[in-house]
Amino acid sequence: MSEGEVIAKVASGVSSLPADEWDALTDGANPFVSHAFLSALEDSRSVGGRSGWSASPIVIEDAEGRIAGALPAYLKEHSQGEYVFDHAWADAWHRAGGHYYPKLQIAAPFTPATGPRILTQDARLTLPLLRAAEALCAQSGLSSAHATFIAPEQVPLFEQAGWLLREDTQFHWENRGYSTFEDFLEALSSRKRKDLRKERAKAQEGVSIRALTGPDLKEEHWDAFWEFYQDTGQRKWGSPYLTRKAFSLLGERMADKILLVLAYDEDEPVAGALNFIGGDALYGRYWGALVDKPFLHFELCYYQAIDAAIALGLSRVEAGAQGGHKLARGYEPVATVSAHYIVHPGFREAVADFLKREREGAAQERLWLGERTPFKKE
Repeated sequence: MSEGEVIAKVASGVSSLPADEWDALTDGANPFVSHAFLSALEDSRSVGGRSGWSASPIVIEDAEGRIAGALPAYLKEHSQGEYVFDHAWADAWHRAGGHYYPKLQIAAPFTPATGPRILTQDARLTLPLLRAAEALCAQSGLSSAHATFIAPEQVPLFEQAGWLLREDTQFHWENRGYSTFEDFLEALSSRKRKDLRKERAKAQEGVSIRALTGPDLKEEHWDAFWEFYQDTGQRKWGSPYLTRKAFSLLGERMADKILLVLAYDEDEPVAGALNFIGGDALYGRYWGALVDKPFLHFELCYYQAIDAAIALGLSRVEAGAQGGHKLARGYEPVATVSAHYIVHPGFREAVADFLKREREGAAQERLWLGERTPFKKE
């Protein structure tokens, strides 16, 4: 594939590419596009094999053969693990006699966290990378390409390239200069402040909570968290996306970017929440528990995350997909954006009309939710 004099190619996986060259494409602030994270998913067989995710990063090299730009891309045989739901599109396309799968997914697998999807320090390569994704669709008979949870600053790049934009809503916590959790509570209405204090006190009864990062993370902690993760995964989506080996590799390769919060009943871990530390955000990813304890989920996933973000001087907490219950805990509605390239002109027109109406509805919903945050009203 080429764009002018620029030639793009599809690599066999991020693991096959030099880590230093891949990581030099970004500022290092987002852990989910790092070589360590993406290669751990490949090497643990969380992607590849029968997962339905086939690592196919699109790369452009400079004159010396070093990577100058890349898209973290995957050929997909289904729409699982994306958190931006296009099952209705697939059904419509199949009813019309077409084949929606395989499709191209530009994303951090299983990760509904915002981040860069166009990886390059050379702005001139932005459009060639997107055109290469389009060319791959045409040459390989793919129905479409999808970039999900795009960092806000990159959204205009996809729009300028003519991709269709889709909006959804997540709940993020914003650090407005708080020095302590109590500072945050003081920003809430009196009733909500009392509610959160009661929740924290109830959740912490009879358990001790430990936050682990870096060299403190041991295999015994991953063994415990694997049990929690399996339990939640089986209840929510049928089977967990990550293999047990993935957690060990993540611990080996990026322990300093991980914050694992565990709750103990005496010396026995009974629940946990896994977070990743970014340059300016804490990203909540997975949670699980072997006990049914009131408010423990909120404590480990939301309140401990706020504590950690304040302590680390981070500006926000992204607590993952969905969850309107986060609103009452001080997490506010924000727009998340995906971009979509549809090969068939008629299907593209139908999707564009749908997305226009969907965006209007999502914007109205965020306005409605924004009026119902627990913060003091001026």
